[in-house]
Amino acid sequence: MKIPQMMDLDLKDQRTIIRLDLNVPIENGEITSDARIKASIPTILAAQEKGAKVILLSHLGRPDPENIDTRFSLQPVAKRLGELINQDIDFVSNWTESIPDHGNIVLCENTRYHKGEKSNDEAFAKCIASLCDVFVMDAFGASHRKHASTYGAIQFAKKACAGPLLSNEIDSLKKAMGNPEKPLMAVIGGAKVSSKLGVIESLASICDCIIVGGGIANTFLLANGNSVGNSLVETDMVEAAERILQLKQVHVPIPTDVVVAKEFSSEAIAIDKSIDQVEEDDLILDIGPETTNAYKELISKARTIIWNGPVGVFEIEQFSQGTQQVAMAIKDNQGYKIVGGGDTVAVIEKYGITDSISYVSTGGGAFLEFVKSGTLDALEVLAQH
Repeated sequence: MKIPQMMDLDLKDQRTIIRLDLNVPIENGEITSDARIKASIPTILAAQEKGAKVILLSHLGRPDPENIDTRFSLQPVAKRLGELINQDIDFVSNWTESIPDHGNIVLCENTRYHKGEKSNDEAFAKCIASLCDVFVMDAFGASHRKHASTYGAIQFAKKACAGPLLSNEIDSLKKAMGNPEKPLMAVIGGAKVSSKLGVIESLASICDCIIVGGGIANTFLLANGNSVGNSLVETDMVEAAERILQLKQVHVPIPTDVVVAKEFSSEAIAIDKSIDQVEEDDLILDIGPETTNAYKELISKARTIIWNGPVGVFEIEQFSQGTQQVAMAIKDNQGYKIVGGGDTVAVIEKYGITDSISYVSTGGGAFLEFVKSGTLDALEVLAQH
């Protein structure tokens, strides 16, 4: 699949829309992590150096377009971007009507304030495409969605191409999955098997070992015949988990001990238990020390690691040890390590191990979708240009 690249195009004096993923966490009007803004800067500056008239698009959160909520405004992002690159940013609310040409970088208001965005409305997609000479898709984190600004606009743009961040993401994922140094391990955590089952099944065909954690591990424990008490579990996914456990080509270890509590709260009392001691009213909220040590040993032998999702409720201190120890084992591993997903990025930031990771993906859902299918909707439509 050959995809046009931004770095190969002449952008001088071209109105260049760059679709970024600036979907950053904002609390009380303050950005709590600017990692995605920082990740977008090289593309912005590269387009500027090529003489482009830079127009930035992004979504933020999940606002209701019928009832605009200013909490989802990109204005704080414009302010932070200006600080980071030491330039004036023109923030435009009614960008579908007109975009100023003052020579400054323009950041348009949240694309999801428009009801045609998520439905990939053709008229809205054509409107976006009409605002530029070149459309650059660089929002890896949204490249698995058929929305107007991530798919439809590419179809109708005069010229469309991939930005450097999107290309780097794909190259890094291909390195981890295409011809990885073995043993290849995946660490897949999180709450639900249903959202990651296809990914786990795809990984099972290429991985030597898959560690499952969080609520996903509970479903696998149930499939293995273990009691999980009152824990988060997906009973309709048990059969699929059984199928994966029976595969001969991949090792899927099951926790032998866990950390439980009677309630899900920061005040809950954490108790280490062997898996066969879990009671009916117990909630499994972390892996136990024996399991942690076993996983650390497996991680130490891997040469390539794909990591998405914590193995316990790391946000609560007494249930964070498993995730912390797994994170430190991944940090110490000398192989190629790729991390994706908001929770996982939060883990590596919390424990200060970001610099030890070979590649940190800006996407969660897109990361998983590429792992599962080897392509993304945005890539398919870009290849048509």
